[in-house]
Amino acid sequence: MPVRPVVRLPEPVLKRVADPVTEIGAEEKALAADLLDTMFAAPSCVGVAAPQIGVSIRAFSVDVTGHKKADSCHGAFVLFNPVLILARHLELAREGCLSVPDLTGNVARATEVVVAGLTPEGTTRVIEANAFEARALLHELDHLDGRLFLDRVGSLSTDVFRRRRYR
Repeated sequence: MPVRPVVRLPEPVLKRVADPVTEIGAEEKALAADLLDTMFAAPSCVGVAAPQIGVSIRAFSVDVTGHKKADSCHGAFVLFNPVLILARHLELAREGCLSVPDLTGNVARATEVVVAGLTPEGTTRVIEANAFEARALLHELDHLDGRLFLDRVGSLSTDVFRRRRYR
């Protein structure tokens, strides 16, 4: 499946609430493969939501395998119509986004979450995650609700930073 271009702010699809999936058919399975391929193609990427590739559908991919801040790790997966069931223990930490590539920001997110959604095969999957994987899940869930990490920073003047570029 193809790697899709990632849309960037101010693309309107990033600020829109994504539509739920009514059934998982061939198009949704192809979208799942594209989400994974796009995620794997971007260096240091741990998640991509469908709105980030221009599709206003409630779906995302996540994979924190090998990330130094990960504790829980469920490998690479895609969820459709994900729902946050539990979130607790806030922690402030820096995060970035493929759709806002030049900035990072300090964002408070839960360090323990439970998320449920449908797999590309149509079965319900429940993910209990902590640490960095919890942050990644919450970041991707925000994309489905038309929110970016910039919407969650305490102060645009003190909590947003230009991304360092190394040559």
